[in-house]
Amino acid sequence: MALKFFDKLSQNFTDLLLNDKDDYNVIIEGKNEKTFTAHSNVLKFRSTYFRKELENIIPNEDNIKTITKPNISDEILDIILKYIYGGIVNLENVENRFIFDLMLAVNEFELEELSKKLEALLIKDKSSWLRTHFSLVYHTVFDKQNFKDLENFCNDIVAKYPNLIFDSSDFTSLPESALVSLLKRDDLQMEETKIWEYTINWGISQNSILPTNLEEWIKDNFLTLKTTLQQCLPYIRYFHLSGKDISGKIQPYKKILDKQLWKDLIQYNLDPDQPIKSVILPPRSILVPELPARTKEPFSAIISDEHAAEISSWIDRNTTNYSSTNYPYEFQLIFQASRDGIDTQTIWNKCHGHAGTVIIIKVANVDEILGGYNPLMWDNTNNDIGKWMNTNNSFIFSLKNGNTQNSILSRVTNPLYAVYNYEKGLQKSYGPNFGNQLYITSNSKCCYSVNGYYEKNIRVKPETFDIVDCEVFKVKKKTT
Repeated sequence: MALKFFDKLSQNFTDLLLNDKDDYNVIIEGKNEKTFTAHSNVLKFRSTYFRKELENIIPNEDNIKTITKPNISDEILDIILKYIYGGIVNLENVENRFIFDLMLAVNEFELEELSKKLEALLIKDKSSWLRTHFSLVYHTVFDKQNFKDLENFCNDIVAKYPNLIFDSSDFTSLPESALVSLLKRDDLQMEETKIWEYTINWGISQNSILPTNLEEWIKDNFLTLKTTLQQCLPYIRYFHLSGKDISGKIQPYKKILDKQLWKDLIQYNLDPDQPIKSVILPPRSILVPELPARTKEPFSAIISDEHAAEISSWIDRNTTNYSSTNYPYEFQLIFQASRDGIDTQTIWNKCHGHAGTVIIIKVANVDEILGGYNPLMWDNTNNDIGKWMNTNNSFIFSLKNGNTQNSILSRVTNPLYAVYNYEKGLQKSYGPNFGNQLYITSNSKCCYSVNGYYEKNIRVKPETFDIVDCEVFKVKKKTT
C-alpha cells in the first residue's frame, strides 16, 4: 500500500520557486526583461530542453547561469515555471490565443505532457476559435511539426474545404510537410489537375531564381523544381488524369518526372490494359454532393455562422436566435482591414452608398469582438459639415467569443443621434460612428465611450484600443 501526498509536495516545490531567493543558480529572462529565478537541478530533471541548454551556458562569477527567451511573454514563463515546480497550470480567465501561445512555448521547452494536454484542450473545447483563426493555426502547427493531433484536425477541415488553404494569399508560404500531408489524402476534395497546378506553383514560388517564362527554362531549372518537389510528386494521382490534362498540364513539366513514370503514363493513356512498372495510386474520393455551397472560404475572418445568426435575429428583433444553419440574411463582405488596410478614408469609400451594414471590429490582444448595425446608407459626400442620421433600428454589440461568455446587445436610445456621417475633412481621421459611443479612428484604433446614445455598455471600461482586424458587411435578405 502506498500513501501519496502530491498536493503538499506540489505546494512545497511551488514555494521553493516563489520564495527561495538565496539558493537559486539560474535566471530566466522573458520578453519584457522580467527575471525569474530557478534551480538547475529542478529544471534539468523536468525538461530535456533545460538540460541541454544549461550544459552549454557558462556561469557568471556568482555561479549563476542566465537563459534569455525574448520570444516568450513573462505571463507564459510564469505559468511554465509553476508547472515545472508544482505540476499545476491555472487556465482560468485566460484567452484562447494565450492557451495557443502557451502550447507553443511549452513545446519549445520540450514539456511533452503539458503540450499534449493543451493540444487536446484546444481541439476538444476551443475548436470554434481554431476554425476562426484557421490560417494562423494551420501554418503554425505544421511549421513546428510536433502537433500531430492538431495537424489531423486541420487536415480534416482542409480535405473537405481545400480552398481554405490552396486559395489563400499565403499558400506559397505553406510548409512542405503540410503540403505533403494534404497530397497524401485520398479524400482531398479537389480535381487532380488543380492539385497538380497548385503543387507546381508552390514549388516554383520556393525558387525565386526560376524564369517566369517556362519557354526560357533550361535543364538546371527543371532539376531545381524536381528537387524542390521530390517529396510531393509521388502523391499526385497521374493515372487518373485525362489525356487532355496530361498533354496540357503535365507535359510542359515532364522533365521533373522520372522517365519511367512519363513513359508509363503515355502508355497507360493509350492502352490501359498493358502492364506498367509505375505505382498507380487510387483515385481521390470526391464527394461533391456532400459539400456545402460555400466551399472557397469562410465568409468572415472574425465571426462565425453562429454570430451571423445572432446578429440576424437582432435585426429582425426576434426574441430567440436563428439557427446557425438557417438564418435569413446574406453577409456580403464590402470591406476587410486585413485585405484593404485600416485607413478610415478607405472605409468611407468602400461603405459609401451601402445601406443595411454590419461593422465588425476585432480588438487586439483579447478575444473581444465588437460591432454595430446601421440600417441607413453611409454617405461620404458631406463637404463642410457632418450629419447625424435618424433611425430607431441601429444597435451596437459585443459578441460571445473566447472568455466573453455572453453577447451583449445595445439598441439606440436617441434615434436622432444614431449614426454620424463625418465631413470630408475628417474622414481621414474618423471612420463610421455609432452615437459617439463606438467609432473607428485612424492608426488602427477604435474608441468606446459609455456616454453616448445607446442603452447599455458593451465593454467593461471605456477606452481607445487597437484593432487587429475590421470587416464591413452589407446584409441582404437571402433569395429563395
